[in-house]
Amino acid sequence: MDQRTPLRATRLTPAWLLGSLMALIVVSVVSLGIGPVDIAPHRVAGAVLSELPGVNIDHGLDPVQHTIVTTVRLPRVVLGLLVGAMLAISGAAYQGSFRNPLADPYLLGVAAGAGLGATLAIVNDWGSAVGFIDPVPLAAFLGALLAVAVAFSVGSIGSRSSVTLILAGVAVASFFTAAQTYVLQRNIDVVQEVYSWILGRVSTSGWGEVKLLLPYAIATIVVLLRFGRALDVMAVGDDEARSLGVDPVRVRLVVVTLASLAAAATVAVAGLIGFVGLVVAHAVRLTAGSSNRIVLPLSAIFGATFMVLADLLARNVIAPAELPVGVVTAFVGAPFFAVILRTTRRTLW
Repeated sequence: MDQRTPLRATRLTPAWLLGSLMALIVVSVVSLGIGPVDIAPHRVAGAVLSELPGVNIDHGLDPVQHTIVTTVRLPRVVLGLLVGAMLAISGAAYQGSFRNPLADPYLLGVAAGAGLGATLAIVNDWGSAVGFIDPVPLAAFLGALLAVAVAFSVGSIGSRSSVTLILAGVAVASFFTAAQTYVLQRNIDVVQEVYSWILGRVSTSGWGEVKLLLPYAIATIVVLLRFGRALDVMAVGDDEARSLGVDPVRVRLVVVTLASLAAAATVAVAGLIGFVGLVVAHAVRLTAGSSNRIVLPLSAIFGATFMVLADLLARNVIAPAELPVGVVTAFVGAPFFAVILRTTRRTLW
């Protein structure tokens, strides 16, 4: 599973940074303007900027249009940005830690643990939300962390290799999935509610989900970005990394823990949204360079862009109905990933 080749580039160039940020801004503005009420991009931008302290722009929107942009659509777009950035940088961190381009945030059972936790909360009707605390996301978050903790415990018995940890994650995910299936078989009446959560969504009725997710986003993304150089050193192998002063076991533990925390937080808020962490980080590595000092920041930016675009499609493809965003990411991500695997004839590490 260790594929080692020289890194092509080691620094993030201004062109890639500016280009990725421009794509993020354009997609966000377009998403804010498209819906049952279409609003011109320049008016959308003016309305958003006018919300900043000390900024007063004549955006030309009536009160209803302004409310649609800033109160209805803006929280959803911001939530999509956070979810996409966290899932993508988690995928990049997993791939860098395990030196495996097929690794993704759900590798150690995050999805299975979160699914079981959410299912138990729905089946047992653990109550309604109190303030920002909702029993279903909370149970999903705790279930995801429990699955990762068990995978780490099992994977560290007798070995500290990444292969053992991955196999432990597969076993834990299978067990938690079986437990969820058993619970659902015993409670057929909640299957539709559970699966509506499992299919993923970034819909929000306000800023509550954003406020809940924002601290995790800031903490995990900022810290993971600081490990780019250490992950680059580990790309040459654990023994070589030790000779260069990097402890691969400690780095892998910290990075995978933070990446799992980020994935668990997003799953708790948005449900299970697949392929973001797998495809985005993979595509960035193919196009921009294999150094983690490039892959980590660009994955966060392009992941946010990809998620907002996917949500835009989810809202409008079968309007006035709405597709689960997890379905859209699967429709887009699975063929894209298959094409990458088919057309790529060189190794990535």
